[in-house]
Amino acid sequence: MSLHLALIALLFALHFILPDYHHGNLARVMVLAVYAMAYNVMFGYTGLLSLGHAMFFCAGMYGMGLSMRLYEISAGPAFLIGLSVSVIFSLLIGLLALRTIGVAFMIVTLMFSQAIFLTILYFNPITRGDEGFVIPQAARQIAGIDLSDSGNRYFAALILFSICLLAVLKLVRAPTGRVLIAIRENEERAKMLGYDIWAHKLGAVVMSGTMAGAAGAAYGLLFGTVGASFAEVPFSILPLLYVLLGGPGTVIGPFVGTLFMFYLRDLSSALTDAHMLVAGVVLILLTIYARRGIMGLIREKWLKWLP
Repeated sequence: MSLHLALIALLFALHFILPDYHHGNLARVMVLAVYAMAYNVMFGYTGLLSLGHAMFFCAGMYGMGLSMRLYEISAGPAFLIGLSVSVIFSLLIGLLALRTIGVAFMIVTLMFSQAIFLTILYFNPITRGDEGFVIPQAARQIAGIDLSDSGNRYFAALILFSICLLAVLKLVRAPTGRVLIAIRENEERAKMLGYDIWAHKLGAVVMSGTMAGAAGAAYGLLFGTVGASFAEVPFSILPLLYVLLGGPGTVIGPFVGTLFMFYLRDLSSALTDAHMLVAGVVLILLTIYARRGIMGLIREKWLKWLP
């Protein structure tokens, strides 16, 4: 717990130190780290490999964004609507997708995500399709707090990140979290011990989808943009990369992986147009020499107690 609180305290202190460019980047990283933490609940702790996590992100984003655009609902209630949509949507997807296992589950989540992407494009008059839409700066306020302001945006991102980080930490230390890890390690043995495997998997999908939806709603609200690009396949692959880099099955790993990948792409793009090639080479090297990810390697070598 102390390590995780120290990370939150460090991020709080960085608000007063970082220059504007990195200040804005870190706010974006924290929101995307919530997205990665959501993926880690399903993949890192439960062993459910999804290739369609962008659909949960977009459920929250479009639930929030469309309620503001079409019905002029204020930012606070709109965020709650986005969160509610992601809860219902993840429950429905879980009920359907968990009828499959293994590779079939992976393919089904990919197909569902593509269906959502095509639906966004089909209803172009409402969703604005590929073009997307911008949430006006004047509408991005909660209780009189302007979330378009860089300082307020940073603290809003930090609050969301802190809540999700501590929630995941509490989950993995609770009996339910231990069951999820048991399912990941040996599903048949967990079933023999009398645990309801399907119910625990469904719970993991709902929690993961809800957190991803919260990240999506927060991203749209804090950065003022909603678009179909967030529903495309590459955006579903990103949290997998973040988790693999940072360390699947570690609480801090998704944040470390998100931070590492974000700045790897940012710095390499300043040097070459082939920045994705640079990122790919680094990913391959990390996969070869740090198979458990950065935090997984640290846990294996030095911090055995790291959750």
